[in-house]
Amino acid sequence: MEDELEDRVLHQTYVSFMKIFSRFTSSVAFDTPVSYLWKMVRLYLLRSEVLVFTLGIIIFFMYLQTIGLWSRTLLSRLSQAMSPISAVQRMKLMEGSDADKQSWELKGSSSAAYAIKGRRMHMEDKFIINENINNTGISLFAIFDGHGGEFAANYAKDHLIQNLYNKVVELSAFKEGKTVITPQRDSPEEPKKEETVSVERKTSFKKSASTADDTSIKEITDPDLLAQLSKARPIITREVRPVKPIKNIAVPLSSYMDKGKINYGKLLTDEVLAADRLLVEAAKRSMNVAGTTALIAVLEDNYLIVANVGDSRGVMCDSRGNAIPVSFDHKPQQVREQKRIEAAGGYIAFNGVWRVAGILATSRAMGDYPLKDKKFVIADPDILTFNLDDHKPMFLVLASDGLWDTFTNEEAVKFIKERLDEPDFGAKSLTLQAYYRGSVDNITVLVINFLSSQLSMQ
Repeated sequence: MEDELEDRVLHQTYVSFMKIFSRFTSSVAFDTPVSYLWKMVRLYLLRSEVLVFTLGIIIFFMYLQTIGLWSRTLLSRLSQAMSPISAVQRMKLMEGSDADKQSWELKGSSSAAYAIKGRRMHMEDKFIINENINNTGISLFAIFDGHGGEFAANYAKDHLIQNLYNKVVELSAFKEGKTVITPQRDSPEEPKKEETVSVERKTSFKKSASTADDTSIKEITDPDLLAQLSKARPIITREVRPVKPIKNIAVPLSSYMDKGKINYGKLLTDEVLAADRLLVEAAKRSMNVAGTTALIAVLEDNYLIVANVGDSRGVMCDSRGNAIPVSFDHKPQQVREQKRIEAAGGYIAFNGVWRVAGILATSRAMGDYPLKDKKFVIADPDILTFNLDDHKPMFLVLASDGLWDTFTNEEAVKFIKERLDEPDFGAKSLTLQAYYRGSVDNITVLVINFLSSQLSMQ
């Protein structure tokens, strides 16, 4: 009875409201067709039964749509979980061609690296692990994060690292007063495809077939990058400007010695800039606008020397578990970098992030010849040297910015510290965790474990 009485009250209230509303509207003068249309709406569409029925239909269809979306999502997840190759398994795929690969890994005695293509169409990260080069007690590690294609990163991995390798062997022998026969080095104008070296050389990726003197190199470019280049004209151009041939000036080994020790700061700077000049020449021949960052770490005795170009980053964990940065990103919005770019006649613009000429998100890189010609982007490395006796580090992490997009220095150090006992010292776990956190870039992580280290730390 109470429910029936309540329904009657609601119905009577609605009827009273409609009568009042009808009297108000009837006092308004309408043309005959409009007046007739309004009467039809009032008599048929604004009835309580019609409104309730219409509302019910709308709710029903919304319910069906929600159920459909939910069921499609559930079925998609079930199919992924039950499929023979899940998303995680695809990333673990180690067979097949380079184009099909999703992950790469390399394990040394006291270091390990793991890399995945992630959500990118192509893998443009490269990494190097060379422990105890030719029994010199010197170790070399590097990460190259390419952009606009693989060409620049491959070039740096193959040529810059090979030249550094040779120099380390030469300087180690020179320091000990030994005579060493080194490979015949080519003139910068015509580098060979391969330099024959009589020492063991490790590589992290299969060697690329493309080399600097191959005039049939296919252009590997990023459509977004080319579009930005077009917008930035006339100050940016892909035209190849005539350049003076680079003379092959032999630098005496003694110039890299300082009080009986190798001056790695000068060595790394000279080799990076020399490799960049040759890379730019090779890129111009094929009009390839690719570039790459470079993060290089050298270990000798109790010293760590880090050279950085771009926004790959290194972080060291000291004996107390603190995160000690061993490199600093080169970003266009930094005061030093912005002043340099503007002094060269360039500018920075915000396009998702701050970019040089609205194009490149790092202010220093190897390659990138359209931006390099006007010196908007440079390849000069920052060099930092650390006495490991002062820090007594547990480990060192080197990684491309695919990791640092989702992890802070402190988070990465804490994560690895809890997984240092894993076979790859946590490199794989950290890489995959960055992917799960939503990193959209290629991700490469290289971990050097000092606790169980067989590296030179006398």
